[in-house]
Amino acid sequence: MTGEEISGPPGPKMFRLFFFVGAGVFCTFAINKWRDYERKTIIQQQQQAKGIAEVQSSSDSVDIHKPLN
Repeated sequence: MTGEEISGPPGPKMFRLFFFVGAGVFCTFAINKWRDYERKTIIQQQQQAKGIAEVQSSSDSVDIHKPLN
């Protein structure tokens, strides 16, 4: 034997090729969705942290009035 696969009808080989390509497309799609989700989560956390910092800085600048006697 020369190490080559015994060739039969092209149907099973084409099926395996399409299955392999389809799995690659699916994995690429899933990885891109995961990266998009992670990116949106990081942006949301940064916006929340920025909002908290703005609230704290604005509350520091508020004048507290003392009651008059």
